[in-house]
Amino acid sequence: QVQLVESGGGLVQAGGSLRLSCAGPGRAFDRYALGWFRRAPGKEREFVAAISWANGVTFYDDSVKGRFTISRDNAKNMFYLQMSSLKPEDTAVYYCAASATGTLDKYDYWGQGTQVTISS
Repeated sequence: QVQLVESGGGLVQAGGSLRLSCAGPGRAFDRYALGWFRRAPGKEREFVAAISWANGVTFYDDSVKGRFTISRDNAKNMFYLQMSSLKPEDTAVYYCAASATGTLDKYDYWGQGTQVTISS
């Protein structure tokens, strides 16, 4: 069972920044589509951002567009979520995910989650 490993969560004031990192599944990493999701208290898990395998095209939920940036480093088997202009409503557990088939709507591997808390 492949387990992704996240890091970088924490507590930050509104308006601040954080960068989440995720160690990818390893072999053939450049063929995986990658994504970030989050689950706020009392809410369902929701999509945040994704990046394709073929040409690095990125996709964002409207709530984070212009504030968050997803990126990948295939040589290091890592991908990232740079979060800026953070708001209290961004508070959630953030999960990284990888799609072995390269599709952006079905993910095979998940991280354990990292808590992000934004204080007002």
